[in-house]
Amino acid sequence: MAARASHWQSYLGAIVSRERQRLEHFQQAEDILLTLLEGVHAREPRFLVDYARNLEAFEFALCTSEDAVTMEVPLRIDGNALRVLACQPGDTPDGHRPGLGTCYLEVPSPETALEDWTSTVGVTEREGGARCLVPGKVLQHLKELLVSAIVCCQRRFLLQPGDLSAENLQEDALELSLLIRGGWKTIRFDIIPVVRSQQEPLWLKGRQSNGVFPEGSLWKATEEAHFVPASPHCWRSSTHLPVLKLLRAVDTLKGPRLDSLRLLDQLRSQDWQEEGGKRSLTFNHLKMVLLWSTELFPSPEDWQDLEGSVYRLLVILLRCLATQRLPHFLHPEENLFQGEAPDLASLYHKVESFARDPRRFLCFHFGPPARTDSWQADPSTRALLHVPTKDRSYWDTSYFDILLSQFQVYRIQDSARHSAMSQLLSKIRQEIPPQS
Repeated sequence: MAARASHWQSYLGAIVSRERQRLEHFQQAEDILLTLLEGVHAREPRFLVDYARNLEAFEFALCTSEDAVTMEVPLRIDGNALRVLACQPGDTPDGHRPGLGTCYLEVPSPETALEDWTSTVGVTEREGGARCLVPGKVLQHLKELLVSAIVCCQRRFLLQPGDLSAENLQEDALELSLLIRGGWKTIRFDIIPVVRSQQEPLWLKGRQSNGVFPEGSLWKATEEAHFVPASPHCWRSSTHLPVLKLLRAVDTLKGPRLDSLRLLDQLRSQDWQEEGGKRSLTFNHLKMVLLWSTELFPSPEDWQDLEGSVYRLLVILLRCLATQRLPHFLHPEENLFQGEAPDLASLYHKVESFARDPRRFLCFHFGPPARTDSWQADPSTRALLHVPTKDRSYWDTSYFDILLSQFQVYRIQDSARHSAMSQLLSKIRQEIPPQS
């Protein structure tokens, strides 16, 4: 047992050893970005510079891969005075179909700062003559200001050759992407305008999260709405920063929870990537898995060692891959695997092969991913993972305890959990025929 624990800790130690240097690179690149945003603010004071970037640095240090860093640029606007209207099919021009949860931000009356925005950036007319803040025009305005700030910094020799690449600004995207050099590392920043307003904090009715996370953390994470562009015409509510705030709250709980996230993200970038540029599992997916595991495994006994903690995330990830459904933690009706989903069958094969034999994968290598071609899925585990998703008892601590026992990592002494697991297992055996 001690030798096995040492193997896990050794792999984690190599990951953590790089975090300090990654943070230094981030801070160097962030300094350049803040200089540009200060130039934007000087030309257009209605775009604000948010210097409180601790959450972005926190995420960058956690993520072992080279994912883009999302940086929100707040608009100086009274978001509470805007009226949120749901986008409907046929409302938007050019046949654009609004996505789930998209909205318009209507300016109810010509007053103060709201009038400033509508007169300069522009509005779109909808049925009834409602005037709305147009995200596409806000993006274009911010893009022009960024280009101007870059040129100014170059003329004043505030940028050295190779510090920045703005080639991606030519793309027609819903974020403004810059490649900025920090030390010897180049970091991609996706810059997104955001409208912030106060909202009723989220209450996860019928769930146990409110007693699991530190007191007040869920309230603090969701007391503010963040609207970002969803299309040239519609906005959407972003949970990027609320999720990061919850992750920071998880970091205050006992146990190697974030270490489990670090370890799985390293495996994701090293062994679970899809070939040929196919869309793969993302760090955002893993963040959601960690939040669910924190809710579904509320006991400190679940988080006593690294191996057991990693398996708490693994059983939830496997269930989501098998059912092709990863519910958003704050909005469970939203499936994060819907739309441009990765090859979930291939990913399931890779993740379960790691769960069955982790020692094969707990090593750093720079060649192709570890091969799993000869590995055969366990039929009893696969049957357990494919039980109906509509039954809420299969998204519960007892169900995932059964999966932990399948991987022989269930070491909980709580008699009540043992009893609940036995009862659910009897139900499953009645519904699932025995596997030969």
